[in-house]
Amino acid sequence: MRIDKSLENQRVGSRNQVKLLLKSQQVKVNGKLVTSGKVNVDPGIQKICVSGKELDAKGHRYFILNKPSGVVSARSDREHQTVLDCLTRKDVTPELYPIGRLDRDTEGLVLLTDNGPLGFRMLHPKHHVDKSYLVHLNGELKGDAISFFQSGIVFLDGTKCKPAQLDILSTGSEMSQAIITISEGKFHQVKKMFLAYGLKVIYLKRISFAGLTLGNLPRGHYRPLTETEVTEIIKFLD
Repeated sequence: MRIDKSLENQRVGSRNQVKLLLKSQQVKVNGKLVTSGKVNVDPGIQKICVSGKELDAKGHRYFILNKPSGVVSARSDREHQTVLDCLTRKDVTPELYPIGRLDRDTEGLVLLTDNGPLGFRMLHPKHHVDKSYLVHLNGELKGDAISFFQSGIVFLDGTKCKPAQLDILSTGSEMSQAIITISEGKFHQVKKMFLAYGLKVIYLKRISFAGLTLGNLPRGHYRPLTETEVTEIIKFLD
């Protein structure tokens, strides 16, 4: 949330009064002077001081969900269970939403938050947020596979993909396993990339996103981000 809006919400003053406080160098975030109202902050993890007094405010919510197959990455759906349905009622707020999407049949890490500006920044193409996926394939990954993905794949419709990192875990004539890391989020991108190579994805799970990992989080379960994790991801707001 923008700091001017945050200060208004915390009843520090009216819009004009907040502007004056910022202009007169009365506002600090984590000890650093802030004079622009456009700076995004999270009062839950950042120390905000106005005229030398620290504010006490509730911050944003951040959760990691290990999404099961069959669950859709949406706030609501008439036919299918959503990622919000995986949370307890007390943790669901009107502003909570998933950053990015996973296909309904894809499992793995989904980041949920009510920090709208953060989601916008993390999905913006200029940030190239890394996402890693565990894939099972219906055939063999040969010696040229790594360089094929590193060179950047072009789909038949002319869509160009940035270079991707492929780590082969096992390979065989009937099934192979690998971890692929991409920095974009095109529609069905991972599946299409492997189709371009000549293989079909039979299982797909996102295991990391923007440095966040699932760890031992069971399928269908979720947890709040640690303070360290939140500190890292809000750097996208800088």
